[in-house]
Amino acid sequence: MDNEGILTSDVPIPADQYSMSKQVDKSHYKFESYMGKSRWASVWHQLDEVIKMEPERVLEIGPGPGIFKAAATALGINVETLDIDPELAPDYVGSALQIPLPDASCDVVCAFQMLEHLPWEDGKQAFREMVRVADKGIVVSLPDAAVLWPNSIYIPKIGKFNFFIPRQSVRREVHEFDGEHYWEINKRGYPLKRILREFFEVSSISLLTTYRVHENPYHRFFVFAKY
Repeated sequence: MDNEGILTSDVPIPADQYSMSKQVDKSHYKFESYMGKSRWASVWHQLDEVIKMEPERVLEIGPGPGIFKAAATALGINVETLDIDPELAPDYVGSALQIPLPDASCDVVCAFQMLEHLPWEDGKQAFREMVRVADKGIVVSLPDAAVLWPNSIYIPKIGKFNFFIPRQSVRREVHEFDGEHYWEINKRGYPLKRILREFFEVSSISLLTTYRVHENPYHRFFVFAKY
């Protein structure tokens, strides 16, 4: 597990008033404004992590424009989706806080840039439900606000190596609800240590890996296995 950007403060940030109504409409996911090259890179990692688990049935929470499901289906992966917004045509219309599926009914359950759209305590409940429904593993990506500068170096006859240079900062930014995100990793009160600790408190899981996407450092991936 990498350790860049880990903070030590556990000061909680109160959530704003929250309802289960959708935050954005379908137009939010227009290709020209939503699917930049950096997000495409993140989708590659979504597919890579899920495919490595060799699943027969995958549940995606919060499908957005449906890019992951479409790509996974083209690669022979059976993906079902859940969302509160029927306009996105999910397979199941419902809340992530109470997934309408039996225990261990899907090999892999995933949520990409979704849990931060819930207040932290609700996000943990949604994660708890994901763990309950998963049989093999859980794949999650979340926004990480710690600034990293991606760099790479090419060594002849060896290849290319990607690495990050972290920005040194004493003060941590306080996250303000922007109509979509209630919290982000490495904003004040939400250090990576706290996120992992409270995820582990939810259920019996092990962390296989966590990393930042080189082409899109704002996205941090977590891959968990069930015991």
